[in-house]
Amino acid sequence: MTGRSRVRSGGAPTAPDRLLSVLGAFDHGHPALTLTDISRRAGLSLTTAHRLVGALTRWGALERDDSGVYHVGLRLWEVAALAPRGLGLRQIALPYLEDLYEATHENVQLAVRDGTDVVYIEWLSGRSSVGVHIRVGARWPLHATGVGLALLAHDTPESQERYCTGPLAAFTPYTITDPARLRRVLAETRRTGVAVSDRQVTDDALSVAAPVRGTGGAVVAAVSIVVPHGDAQVPVLVPAVRVAARGISRALGWRPASD
Repeated sequence: MTGRSRVRSGGAPTAPDRLLSVLGAFDHGHPALTLTDISRRAGLSLTTAHRLVGALTRWGALERDDSGVYHVGLRLWEVAALAPRGLGLRQIALPYLEDLYEATHENVQLAVRDGTDVVYIEWLSGRSSVGVHIRVGARWPLHATGVGLALLAHDTPESQERYCTGPLAAFTPYTITDPARLRRVLAETRRTGVAVSDRQVTDDALSVAAPVRGTGGAVVAAVSIVVPHGDAQVPVLVPAVRVAARGISRALGWRPASD
């Protein structure tokens, strides 16, 4: 993923486009950048980048350290905390995530959807040595993760079909890249209420995920547990993940029809 902003189709970059391209230059692989780095990654002239970086620094969106390197500022964190799918959801879900962790002592994750990706908003690290390439704020394609499959499976049929026929990136030999297979996995996820992602991001990990529903019943997030592939006992993990997802859903105001 690059730091370049998405410019509106058919037009030159606007002032907001350029401003956002500066913020978009930062990501998990590039958390600290010089002005020259920002200019290059944002696709801006050095003069324009200097002007925009100055404005963002004065507002608090960026911070400059003693060596002249820029970092994302705390003002952005303050604004991001207002997102209903961010800090608020995390605070509501955290007690249930902690219960799931205490019951399993494995990696526990909470994620929401952003376009064709999942974004992780909470992660509790387990005792296992499984290589989990996740941190808060990280994003991965929907089809490659348990939480992503749980979210995609409950989208509209039209949206699912668009995703299935689009590019399906591979990260291991086990990543789902065949549209027909992805359709089958999504159907199975809807049938069982849980998604299983087996060695799709790393070849030593398996995740089991369940959807989290909001007040009206729509799926707004997903919770998962990630364990070493060789130690995985899916039938044992499924009830624990379901209980956590159901608890978070109820805390968000969802009530099943049977209540």
